[in-house]
Amino acid sequence: MGSEPVAMTSVDELVENFEFLDDWEDRYRYIIDLGRKLPEFEEADRNEENRIQGCTSQAWVIAEVSSDPKPILSFRADSDAHIVRGLLSVLLSIYSGRTGEEILAVDIKDVLRRLDFEAQISPNRANGFHSAIERIRALARLNAGEPQQDS
Repeated sequence: MGSEPVAMTSVDELVENFEFLDDWEDRYRYIIDLGRKLPEFEEADRNEENRIQGCTSQAWVIAEVSSDPKPILSFRADSDAHIVRGLLSVLLSIYSGRTGEEILAVDIKDVLRRLDFEAQISPNRANGFHSAIERIRALARLNAGEPQQDS
């Protein structure tokens, strides 16, 4: 698939940045810093429709879809927790700027393995993180013309 190298470039950059940092304390600071750089999120977008279900913090994600023949999805997200904002920022860097088909083709399990997230994120936070991934994938399926159920 022609889109996979594009998705992997963002992942490669994230992995390089993570490898540059010696320990998870520094990596958490980096993730929190990424979250601080998220663009402003409108108060009107903080609603139930955009809320990430299953996240212990309040968190929201929305997709903006281009009017191109193959629509490009750009995501915006926010949370009331700094670390969650950072984790959402990581997801946005992986998924934003891609078509629905490209988003669905990302091997997120491999990405999380390469970033060593599974071993470092608490079970509650991991549940919310996976809920955010599923929300993004559901929005991608809407724009890829696929059914909403994930297989």
